[in-house]
Amino acid sequence: MSAPPTDAKAPAAPASPAARRRPLTLAVCAAPAAALLAVAALAPLPFSVTHPGLTADVLGEHEGEPVITISGAPVRDPEGELRVTTITATSPDATVRLAEVVTGYFAGDEAVMPREAVYPVGDDTEEIREHNHAQMRDSQDSAVAAALNYLGMDPGEVTVELDLGDVGGPSAGLLLSLGIVDLLAGDGEGGDLTGGRVVAGTGTIDPDGTVGAVGGVPLKTRGAGRDGATVFLVPRDECSDASVDLPEGLRLIPVATLEDAVDSLRALNAGEPVPSC
Repeated sequence: MSAPPTDAKAPAAPASPAARRRPLTLAVCAAPAAALLAVAALAPLPFSVTHPGLTADVLGEHEGEPVITISGAPVRDPEGELRVTTITATSPDATVRLAEVVTGYFAGDEAVMPREAVYPVGDDTEEIREHNHAQMRDSQDSAVAAALNYLGMDPGEVTVELDLGDVGGPSAGLLLSLGIVDLLAGDGEGGDLTGGRVVAGTGTIDPDGTVGAVGGVPLKTRGAGRDGATVFLVPRDECSDASVDLPEGLRLIPVATLEDAVDSLRALNAGEPVPSC
């Protein structure tokens, strides 16, 4: 009798009852997991999806009206632009689901933020709108005070009115102050602060000229690049955030005060060294 081939296999042993139950057990466990994923996909989530918003030149008009109107002092006719940057977000009462969060997380022109970071006060749309407008009014008052303090001008002799339409929040303060300075004094030597460039930026401002941090800076730099800016003024503490996915050709200049911003723009115009992120 010939010997069996060397690669012959012995008959398989019968599967144990536990082994026979394993596929069924796995299938039964997968069913609740799939159900949970389905519920998660449909459930509203506490996030907002944000996008780069409009930019507005504070040296010009917005929605058909001058952004800055000054009386009681001569006003220059500057060249260049100083652009406030904004973000837009899903409304506070909008339903944001898992698919939108995942898409926004990977999209280059979107960001997903906790809803309370975008809308820190209230749940009612009208309440939040009024809060944002109140912040803008306070920001405008601070912008006027900071600019006139910097210029050493008496607010009793110069009247400044600001109008950015429906734009809300405090983050336009720095650019509004710079706009007032440019209209009243330029670079101090007969030229423009902008040097004829499109300069954008963001930052809150206090009456003493201190510049504060804001949110959504990477989205704001994208909006600035989209609208032709070549320089972006950013609160110093947000340099690293602003550097994320920075549009090509957009130069970041960090500032901590209104004086920093004016000095940096003057230095840029003169070809002198300028701080960078």
